[in-house]
Amino acid sequence: ASARHDLYPLPMLPSWVPGAAAGIVSLHFIQKLLFPYFWADLRYLLKVLTYGLRVEMYRLQGRIVTVLDKFVKLAEKQPHKPFLIYEGKVYTYQDVDRRSNRIAQVFLHHEALKKGDTVAMLMGNEPDFIHVWFGLAKLGCVVAFLNFNVRSRSLLHCVSSCEPKILVVGADLLGTLEEILPNLQNDVSVWIMTKDSTFPSVHTLLDKIEAASEDPIPVNRHSANNLRSSVLYIFTSGTTGLPKAAVISHMQVLKGAAGLWAFGATAEDIIYITLPLYHSAASLLGIGGCIELGATCVLKKKFSASQFWSDCKKYNVTVIQYIGELCRYLCSQPVKEGEKNHKVRLAVGNGVRNDVWREFLDRFGAVKICEFYGATEGNICFMNHTGKIGSVGRTNFFYKLFFPFDLIKYDFQKDEPIRNKHGWCEKVKKGEAGLLISKVTAKTPFFGYAGNKRHTENKLLCEVFKKGDLYFNTGDLLVQDHENFLYFWDRIGDTFRWKGENVATTEVSDVIAMLDFIQEANVYGVSVPDHEGKAGMASLILKQNMSLDLEQMHKQVVTYLPSYACPLFLRVQEKMEMTGTFKQQKFRLVDEGFNPSTITDPLYFLDNSKKAYVLLTKEVHEMILSGKMKL
Repeated sequence: ASARHDLYPLPMLPSWVPGAAAGIVSLHFIQKLLFPYFWADLRYLLKVLTYGLRVEMYRLQGRIVTVLDKFVKLAEKQPHKPFLIYEGKVYTYQDVDRRSNRIAQVFLHHEALKKGDTVAMLMGNEPDFIHVWFGLAKLGCVVAFLNFNVRSRSLLHCVSSCEPKILVVGADLLGTLEEILPNLQNDVSVWIMTKDSTFPSVHTLLDKIEAASEDPIPVNRHSANNLRSSVLYIFTSGTTGLPKAAVISHMQVLKGAAGLWAFGATAEDIIYITLPLYHSAASLLGIGGCIELGATCVLKKKFSASQFWSDCKKYNVTVIQYIGELCRYLCSQPVKEGEKNHKVRLAVGNGVRNDVWREFLDRFGAVKICEFYGATEGNICFMNHTGKIGSVGRTNFFYKLFFPFDLIKYDFQKDEPIRNKHGWCEKVKKGEAGLLISKVTAKTPFFGYAGNKRHTENKLLCEVFKKGDLYFNTGDLLVQDHENFLYFWDRIGDTFRWKGENVATTEVSDVIAMLDFIQEANVYGVSVPDHEGKAGMASLILKQNMSLDLEQMHKQVVTYLPSYACPLFLRVQEKMEMTGTFKQQKFRLVDEGFNPSTITDPLYFLDNSKKAYVLLTKEVHEMILSGKMKL
């Protein structure tokens, strides 16, 4: 037997192999234990860097490839692939390319538009929104997306702040146009998406599109010579009242368009967009993202909770875009048979609450929720690529090297960053809420707002940690936990979010103060259980010997404010206490909320079913808390 052993020696491993294997296994466990997100972080970082390098290579070669260029290339490469599906009708890449050429030709022949001129669009979600946008982009125009919920005075302000040569209005928004037409500057030429017009001096577009040629516009009209040149204006609610036009450069459009790709979407995906195109989420991330991938987009006029999943099944949707409210509306729909048999695998968006997030996954199956954080005009963005519930993303040493940001201590009473005795800002500890600021550098520039230098300067903080440094103030408080996950905490200043839109309290109080019986209005947001964001509330002081006219009040807010900005609650105070500052009173008012059991002042509630302000009784209060009363 022993001889047999000598004849067939067992293959002996070199002595270092078991040690190395044990080392690798233990390293693997140490990585799993101490750095559980190492590979996910690395994958994500490499994606971000490869994209950045690609753009940089283009720049160095002197060819700047914009999202529009990519679209035109795709129309040649895959002309018959569906680009848009709207109300059952399919628009291929070629269809969209040709119709946008026609629109460009119409404006080329009827208007003296120069490269770099601004054109404003007041349109809802429809294929022609995209046709007009692309057509004007082909002429090298800067396109301003107007929020069609904004009314009269604010809308006129938006139009004048971006100084457009032309205003294009959708057929379903002629009522809004009628409100502003008498006060519109004479040098703005108005075009409407109809075949004939009852308005004097307004041009019609549909009849002219049919007659126009499909020939492409010479490329030099829209070729970008600089990624920093502006290409869009997207309105964000101003912290000081009226909306501001954020300047969007080619660079930002490219970054936004890479979002879906960074979360793992591909050309085979079908993306469902129900959010309004005038916001950057739907236009840059959604439509731009589709072009970046060469994918198909299903566009909806307006979000419908009852049709959402049936649309997803009908069109084989694989990627959806959301805001927190959208997920909550879907979860509050009555349970239907077979809710999990759909093909949706990714949901990209922001603002979903933890409880809704969990319920959404339980109810609608294994959808990967890709929460992200980013301001339209900001120079920083976080993406939650690990699916950690409640978080807007994570950071690490490498990410901060490329995208320097900090969370700093903030004084809520004074509404400003806290500075120490040497005048510098201080970073918060992990687990504490701090103001998110991101460094403004050549690599992470801030492009500011159209037509107003002051707004741009207000968003910048100087001399933060050392002499000469410059940071963009996001106006958002975030928390970073011990695993380096980031969580959205709250907005600072005079804005709050409601129904996925930012509401500027000063704009609301200005509108209320126009009423002759109002002495003063203090507007703030209050938390309502099981609702994202804050509901608007106004504390009113009446002029002497005047009484509150609820009917007049309702008419005023509904006429001059978008629906999401109308205060849901009113509180009538005898007089503003002059103790402390206006800000400190606001804190107290916010804390007291809208509970009639604890507040002795008269309270009113905006009852949408009655289209009126009604007395907020204990019964109504109960119904609001239990969710029986729809807000």
